[in-house]
Amino acid sequence: MTAELAHAGWPDLVGTERVLVIPVGATEQHGPHLPLGTDTELAVAVARAAAARDDRLIVAPPVAYGSSGEHAGFAGTLSIGEPATELLLVELCRSATATFRRVVLVCTHGGNAAAVNRAVTTLRAEGRDVSTFAPEWGGDAHAGRTETSLMLAIAPERVREDRAAAGNTRPLRELIGSLRADGVREVSRNGVLGDPAGAAADEGRTLLVDAAEALLAALREPE
Repeated sequence: MTAELAHAGWPDLVGTERVLVIPVGATEQHGPHLPLGTDTELAVAVARAAAARDDRLIVAPPVAYGSSGEHAGFAGTLSIGEPATELLLVELCRSATATFRRVVLVCTHGGNAAAVNRAVTTLRAEGRDVSTFAPEWGGDAHAGRTETSLMLAIAPERVREDRAAAGNTRPLRELIGSLRADGVREVSRNGVLGDPAGAAADEGRTLLVDAAEALLAALREPE
């Protein structure tokens, strides 16, 4: 049986006991050196890595748009905002739970967190087994060493290392007020919150494996 929902035929899923994993990402700037689809690619990679370790999991096509208003002002960023993200996930999971007993949203964009959590609250209140998982990467906040290492592990051909440069390296806790009020552009002209220097594919592979194992551990926890 395929690990990809998009590759399955509907008869394969009648009476299924498989767990649907929905990657939830974004389409937003990640500095000059990383692609706009970074968050989506990371969510897909975590979901696939977990599915490769547990054949009960099947990976849905990703949600590639979310709440990315803080990145407005950078070319290519596409945001649907928090209310639309929440509604999209509620309706998507209502549909998914008609086939799958259990659904987990793998979210790799922090700006989606509030919308994802509200959607899960609504769905669980309806008696649906829907949960969320967000990898705890650690490291810098956005397009720095951590995400650059992950992308070097996942899709090195899409990393423009010749463009990599440090942005605002202050801790996120010191920037969060300004980010919410004024957006990323006002605190980092190149869109980076951190420093990609020292990024390496080996580090990214380790982070990816750790995230996949953490997702599987979360799925094993009792409800």
